Amino acid sequence: MKRREFNSLWPFVLTTGSGSLLKSVESNPIIKPQRLKKGDLIGLITPGSFAPDAAMEKAVGNIKSLGFRVKLAKNVRAKRGYNAGTDQQRLDDLHAMFADKTVKAIWCVRGGYGCTRLLPYIDYQLIRANPKVLIGYSDITALSNVIFQKTGLVGFHGPVGSSEIADFSAAHFRAILMEGRSSHLIQVGNHPNNSKDEDFRPHTIQHGVARGQLAGGNLSILASVAGTPYEIELQNKLVFLEDISEKPYRIDRMLTQLRQSVPLKTANGFVLGIFADCKADPGDETLKLKETLTDRLRPLSKPTQYGYPIGHIRHQCIIPIGIQAEMNTHQGNIRLLESAVR
Repeated sequence: MKRREFNSLWPFVLTTGSGSLLKSVESNPIIKPQRLKKGDLIGLITPGSFAPDAAMEKAVGNIKSLGFRVKLAKNVRAKRGYNAGTDQQRLDDLHAMFADKTVKAIWCVRGGYGCTRLLPYIDYQLIRANPKVLIGYSDITALSNVIFQKTGLVGFHGPVGSSEIADFSAAHFRAILMEGRSSHLIQVGNHPNNSKDEDFRPHTIQHGVARGQLAGGNLSILASVAGTPYEIELQNKLVFLEDISEKPYRIDRMLTQLRQSVPLKTANGFVLGIFADCKADPGDETLKLKETLTDRLRPLSKPTQYGYPIGHIRHQCIIPIGIQAEMNTHQGNIRLLESAVR
């Protein structure tokens, strides 16, 4: 085939299933998973890093305390270096849980690292045919966002199974995943995290009102897939970001990468969670965290507000990826504009 002929066909190439290295040029219809009810069976998987015994026990206890039954994935105790088994074992568990008709939701025990390795091999057609709730944050950012882009299935950025499920988080879990509230409110700074710590203080970078589909999650993961076939689509989205233990210059580097590759300027607004333990070391010649965020995001002239209960923190909410929402910085809140489940 001549180069000119190939180039003329390129815009019409679509992803066609597991293992494809191409992004779809068409968006999928939104698929909302079935809402959860007490007594449902929830499957536990470890798609990233290995979970020690204490974390596994915590995850099982959390699910039971919320009124659900538990099913462990076949390879959930596997270990290979820093990962919870081989890529194939973790992939098999993900596929098996989606295929299992008795399992109503899939909860990731922990994040860590390893989810991005699975992206080229996921059977997205299987997931589209068996939609269900998938919950997790941190490294799970890769799974929930890319699965949404490939299938239309709404994902849920929230506590992992081994998190400390405080009353605040449990209330958000019930409101979004069980009650399916269509106008759920998440307020900036109004949560029981440590407000005395500078990391938790709300800060408005650019005032305004922004609407769009929710997308985003862990900044490090978004930066790691930028420029790849699994880049997170942020155009016209209400983008939420969080991270942990990254020095301000690294935050600068990742935001700069997203500005130059995605680019960030096409987003409608930015909801900033808590960037925990992202302070500069004493004596470092660097901007502070909030100065860095302001330096990289204010020039985009989009509504931007810091301090929402999102991230590596005890009291965190659940953010449904793919659902329409509105942020109003003057009121200091995000409002979901539709239910995330059916």
